[in-house]
Amino acid sequence: MTDSSRRPVAVFDLDNTLSDTAHRQRFLERRPRDWDAFFAAAPDDPPIPEGIALVLESAKECEVVYLTGRPERCRRDTLDWLAAQGLPEGRVHMRRNDDRRPARLTKLEILSRLARTRDIRMLVDDDELVCEDAERAGFRVVRARWTTPSAALETAQEAEGRT
Repeated sequence: MTDSSRRPVAVFDLDNTLSDTAHRQRFLERRPRDWDAFFAAAPDDPPIPEGIALVLESAKECEVVYLTGRPERCRRDTLDWLAAQGLPEGRVHMRRNDDRRPARLTKLEILSRLARTRDIRMLVDDDELVCEDAERAGFRVVRARWTTPSAALETAQEAEGRT
């Protein structure tokens, strides 16, 4: 049962939805993938104007929640990046450091848990598999198609459970 007295929730992914990861894709394109360097470069991600504008607009009516496949060890950098962009404070759900399940599983699990007590207005994400599964589960999805898809990042999200 949801709490209808509280504002609805707008859920936003980070990588390639709010932050542009193009400058750090090179760390995923080589073998072995350099995950430490990939995540260490995240604080330098430029913001994506379309995503930032949607968060700010959504915050007028919704509580903003961030849902990312980034590992928990990236929390401080992630919070600092969100604050530096002037984005609204909100709960940040991150992957456990040892969780290697596909993003579509981890994110849907968290969305479903949130939906038990809150009205989810929308999920905004760039990962097509996450979007498809969320829609099948009955969530309203906004596909973040404002960056060029990365095959390396898609593999990381789905097959390697890394972001």
